[in-house]
Amino acid sequence: MRLPVVLCVLACLCAAPGPVNGADKSCADLRQFYTGKGFTLTGVPQTEISGEHLRMCPQGPTCCTSTMEENLAGLSSQETEGLIREAGRSLQAVFNGLHRSFDTYFTELHSRSERSLQEALSPLGPLYSQNTRLYGDLYADLRQYYRGSALNLDENLSDFWSRLLERTFKTSVSLSEDYLECVAKQQETLRPFGDVPRDMRAKVIRAFVTARSFVQGLLVSAEVVRKVSQVSLSPECMKALMKLVYCPHCRGLASVKPCSNYCSNVMKGCLANQADLDSEWQNLIDTMIQVASSFSTEPSLDVVLSSIPARIYEAVRYLQENMDTFSAKVYQTCGTPGEPGTGSPAPHEPRRKSGSLTASEYKPSPTAGLRLEMQVSDLSSKLREMRQYWVQLPVALCSKLSAGSNSQDKCWNGMTKARYLPEVMGDGLAYQINNPEVELDITKPDMTIRQQIMQLKIMSNRLKNALDGNDVDFQDASDDISGSGSGMCLGGQCPRGRPGLYAYPPDNNRVRGAAAPQTGLSGLLLLVLPMTALLLQR
Repeated sequence: MRLPVVLCVLACLCAAPGPVNGADKSCADLRQFYTGKGFTLTGVPQTEISGEHLRMCPQGPTCCTSTMEENLAGLSSQETEGLIREAGRSLQAVFNGLHRSFDTYFTELHSRSERSLQEALSPLGPLYSQNTRLYGDLYADLRQYYRGSALNLDENLSDFWSRLLERTFKTSVSLSEDYLECVAKQQETLRPFGDVPRDMRAKVIRAFVTARSFVQGLLVSAEVVRKVSQVSLSPECMKALMKLVYCPHCRGLASVKPCSNYCSNVMKGCLANQADLDSEWQNLIDTMIQVASSFSTEPSLDVVLSSIPARIYEAVRYLQENMDTFSAKVYQTCGTPGEPGTGSPAPHEPRRKSGSLTASEYKPSPTAGLRLEMQVSDLSSKLREMRQYWVQLPVALCSKLSAGSNSQDKCWNGMTKARYLPEVMGDGLAYQINNPEVELDITKPDMTIRQQIMQLKIMSNRLKNALDGNDVDFQDASDDISGSGSGMCLGGQCPRGRPGLYAYPPDNNRVRGAAAPQTGLSGLLLLVLPMTALLLQR
């Protein structure tokens, strides 16, 4: 009985972590590294121990206990999440910078057009001075629409021309409200303002729909980046990161960097769900570039906004010059003024002849055109740099962490200092089915990221419709996928009818409800990669 007892005792001693027989390799370097990461030396061995207790690192002589392995695993996950969030914040800052730049440009363009009203319309005399509120209301509606108010721009423009017709016709004849309503109904058939309302409607609506959708696209993109960058890494990823980053320290190979292909597989596995954004992300970026390019397509954005006052002048002059013909046709339909219930004719005022004025006289200066060209060029170039952000993120994270191309035979491969043999996986969840480093269930995608993929699709559709001058309402789809919305409303207020899609709440109760410095992608990511020094401190 004595021999079995002795063998059992020896087996237990061999299984327990303790100094490695025949070796007393110091753990001084690891102890210093470990305390540098903010941990205490409690339980940290002075010399190497056997590593049968390890669950994430390769078993063998080690300076890490089970507690140390767990602590470092949690730290590796926290640090990597921090790098991802910091990269996301850098990209958000670029989107926000593009938004500020374009918003400043567009609002200045709008304000300059409004300021030119008096100069363009003053030759109309009382028709301008007595209707300044009407003209001001038009610009207020356009401004509120751009800011995100849920108003029907087509209806508002039609309402403007109807009110202008009533006021213009009323200066010639004193009429009842019912008669003026009858006059307004003749617009479509008699076209009192010529082709100006129809032509201006198409151009103004297209300009404002594309401008509004574009700034929404920038804000939605930044919000998607923010939400996706906050997604926590999985427990399987935490184990893989521990093995990649800190297990070399536990094995006494602190100076050996991970093999680049090994790092790629770990990061591609950890960011597999994020990489699934790539297709819809590139689609959205490409569509935003198309919209940005449309701003300089004739008639360009600056021409459309700058010529609004002149087009109104042109329309009113057309009516004045054809008032007799128009009045005769109105009398045929609505009755002759002076008859019971129609009002009494007012004496005609002599019409002042003035030089003709066309929209071309209010085209922007060459300097303004150059500014638009620079604006479009800057927007397009920066957007192109972001196209492959999600699939380049793993590469960028590994660029400072892994060994260089000349050290692929002497790098950490997850087990020892040698070449990494497995092939590099593709991008996205489906391609991780055979990932040798991160165990993933490809049938269970991250739902937060799936929701953001749907947001990208919705925004892409809005932008594509905007290119045709159509403002499509995606309220139902947005509510279904995002619950409380996409976070685009200020102060928790969203315009009724389109929750979650606008940056600004309406502040005009009169509106009727209806319908940064240039930085490449690699530069954006590498701005935050010096933080990887945290992962490499010895």
